[in-house]
Amino acid sequence: MADEQTIVGGRELFNLLQQLPLKVERNIMRAAMRAGANEFKKGAQTEVPVEEGALKASIRVTTRSKNGTVYAAVKAGGKKAPHWHFVEFGTAAHKIKAKPGHALDVNGQALREVDHPGARARPFMRPTFDSRSRAAIAAVAAKIRQRLTKEGINVPAPEEQE
Repeated sequence: MADEQTIVGGRELFNLLQQLPLKVERNIMRAAMRAGANEFKKGAQTEVPVEEGALKASIRVTTRSKNGTVYAAVKAGGKKAPHWHFVEFGTAAHKIKAKPGHALDVNGQALREVDHPGARARPFMRPTFDSRSRAAIAAVAAKIRQRLTKEGINVPAPEEQE
C-alpha cells in the first residue's frame, strides 16, 4: 500500500498558481504532471517482466487539459502490445477455438480447438504505482518550483510531514 504524504504549503502554492495567467498555469501543471508520470513510467519499464520488446516499449506518458484541469496518464499496450492486460492480470484457463473453416496450427497439427491452461498474473503497473508515489509527488513539486522560478517567482522547497 502506498504511504500517505502531506506537503506543508500546498494551499499557498495552489493560491499562487491561481494568480498566474491561465496559459502559464496550464503549461506549468502539464510539465509537472508529466514529470510525475515519468517517474511511474520508469518504474513500470523496470517492473515489466521482459528485458525488451513491444510491451516494454509501449509504456508511455500522455497529458491533456480539459476544462482547466491537467491530466497525465501512464499507458501500456497499444497496437503493438495489446496483450498488456493479460500480463498484468493473468488469464484463467480457457478454450481457444478456430474460426469456422479454419484450423489452429499447434506444433504442426491442425486443430479445431485447444485448451489453454491460463497464465499467472505478472503485474508491473500496479506495483509501480504503489512503490513510486513519493518519487512522483517529489518530481511534481520540483518541476513546479523550477517552472515558477523560471517565471521569476521564488518558491521555497515544501516541508514534508508523515
